[in-house]
Amino acid sequence: HTSPDFAELVCSNSLRGDRLENAPGLLKQELRSLGSLILDAADQTRVPAGGALAVDRKGFSAHITKVLKNHPLVHYESQLVEDFPEEPCIIATGPLTEGALFNKIQAAAGSLHFFDAAAPIVAADSINRDIVFRASRYGRGDDYLNCPFTQEEYHAFIDALITAQCADIREFEEEKLFEGCMPIESIAKRGGMAAAFGPMKPVGLVDPRTGKEPFAVVQLRQDDGAGSLYNLVGFQTRLKFPEQKRVFGMIPGLEEAVFMRYGVMHRNTFINSPGFLDRQFSMLEHPLRFFAGQLSGVEGYVESTSSGLLAGLTMAARLQGMPDPEFSPETAIGALGQYVSTPNKHFQPMNINFGLLPPLDKRVRGKQNRYAQLAQRALAHIGQTIQQRTDLFS
Repeated sequence: HTSPDFAELVCSNSLRGDRLENAPGLLKQELRSLGSLILDAADQTRVPAGGALAVDRKGFSAHITKVLKNHPLVHYESQLVEDFPEEPCIIATGPLTEGALFNKIQAAAGSLHFFDAAAPIVAADSINRDIVFRASRYGRGDDYLNCPFTQEEYHAFIDALITAQCADIREFEEEKLFEGCMPIESIAKRGGMAAAFGPMKPVGLVDPRTGKEPFAVVQLRQDDGAGSLYNLVGFQTRLKFPEQKRVFGMIPGLEEAVFMRYGVMHRNTFINSPGFLDRQFSMLEHPLRFFAGQLSGVEGYVESTSSGLLAGLTMAARLQGMPDPEFSPETAIGALGQYVSTPNKHFQPMNINFGLLPPLDKRVRGKQNRYAQLAQRALAHIGQTIQQRTDLFS
């Protein structure tokens, strides 16, 4: 973290897909329906990203900070917390929680960790526009810059990538990498074409100079509202900084790129929540002590938002002697709550996905049609909850 503002996005500036036919898009729409401040900030600071919701990270953080600091019911204090706060409380200290508070949480819940990584960011005016081309996949706009590779360029790049020096992570005994944020060099080491079928896949992109699909592509996504910064999509990395400049400088169009931020790796800590938290994200033994965010066992910006909103609504209800807000497992919000509270010997943080929702009661042909109906069913449940709980939603 480098900013004093709230909700600083230290990894990607993307909140992932925004279409209802994908699970992150459904979760976003549920949160919008429930009046989420985080989604409001994201929508107001949105930058072009095709079918995804990406934000100007500084504007996003500044918006949330301004709203909270100016809210008449919010009192803000900045201080070191070394023990569980007095109840009622929501503990949302994030995946880098450490020190005395970390020890308290570990003693109470048991905590685990994995390694997460962030992608580099380059200055827009240092990108060679004679080489890169602007397009989104399958002709869905032109929100991305694309760096096209020939077969020869791709294999030379992969050879350099897998032999480059990585930063040391010996602080921890065992290397655990979250699959959704796998460093590009780790993907490349799985096989020569692994990256070309992963973050470097060229599918749906046509280079206007050749009229053909490139052998491989690195996509660049706008990182700020002014369009002065671009991040390398899917290029989380633990390479040493000089190696990033050398190896990523082999990407066509980035030969003279100015790196405004190098990729970094950091620890993500989460609690072993099954048997410790209920589906409202409160401790089973302390109903007014909640955990939220990635610390609670969900993975991702929007999933963390969901856990915080559910924890806040539930705390408000319990303090007023009202029933808990019940979100069906057929909703994305409810499915995440059920996931973190269901016994699981091999528990790992989870992004929202349609596999967490129960299937439809009828057969629907076509994956996109099935997902669309799952989304409509979920939003109908959200609408019913809002109508039934006017004591919480007015």
